[in-house]
Amino acid sequence: MLQSAQSPCQHGPAWPCSASALGTVPRHPQETPGTTTGVRSPASAASNPAPAALAVGHPSASKLLGTPGRREHAGRLPRGPSQRKPCRAVARGLILRCPAAGGAAPPLPEEDCMKLNPSFVGIALSALLAVDLWASKRLGVCAAEGSAWGSARPLMKVIEVSGHGVPWLLGTAYGLCRSGSAATREVLLNLLFALLLDLVLVAVVKGLVKRRRPTHNKMDMFVTISVDKYSFPSGHATRAALVCRFVLHHLVLAVPLRVLVVLWALIVGISRVMLGRHNVTDVLFGLLLGYMLYSVVEYCWLSPLSAPALFALWSH
Repeated sequence: MLQSAQSPCQHGPAWPCSASALGTVPRHPQETPGTTTGVRSPASAASNPAPAALAVGHPSASKLLGTPGRREHAGRLPRGPSQRKPCRAVARGLILRCPAAGGAAPPLPEEDCMKLNPSFVGIALSALLAVDLWASKRLGVCAAEGSAWGSARPLMKVIEVSGHGVPWLLGTAYGLCRSGSAATREVLLNLLFALLLDLVLVAVVKGLVKRRRPTHNKMDMFVTISVDKYSFPSGHATRAALVCRFVLHHLVLAVPLRVLVVLWALIVGISRVMLGRHNVTDVLFGLLLGYMLYSVVEYCWLSPLSAPALFALWSH
């Protein structure tokens, strides 16, 4: 039984009937058999076009043709693997499993990755290092004979020797041998202990940090050892601060002499930068380390009761 081409389909005008698209229409109950035809008229096809892609996707077509009822728009085919849009997580640079891609995206090269949130400590240390190198180079006015203050270089080298460890060790040992009182021997013995402790501690820190000396430094220093090729911390600054605090606490001096001792310690530290031996931070840390090291010496103070063997040795 056939139906007229102009009659509406039972599924509504939005989806053309699949049977109409196939050229046959079912018979409408109100029409007479004489008015039906077996094919669609040209006028009917023009007034109600039915693309084959839409007709096949209609649910009625699935019943008639036995095909799955998939609603596909005309002219649009299913996307293949190469036509799929990239996963939004991959587009943002995140390494996540994308269900559309079916796996994990390849990681980006390390040099192409940008740190959007660098640590504050890293930024502060980089800025401090840059300022330290710049200031050290500008203040190295006696680093060579042709520098801005090259004529003052011999004086700076005398100050350098005054803060060296060898003169202080030899002078303390000589005074300890020539001392005639127990109180003087006790003070000098602890000063010798402080100087030796300073040498060991500075050598250990230099060996661990291994910071090279400034590039404008001339390696013409007085009596050096292997670790003296490193600059952090300044041994002269450490020793100057240690000796300064030791002398102020254990020697009775007039006020002008106390001021001169403090100025000597500061000048020794400044001379290290002017000669180009150290950076500014090397000297500042050295002064702080020497100041704190005296507290260790006070805590480990040697006396005839705590170290009787040492005092017996020097008394003879």
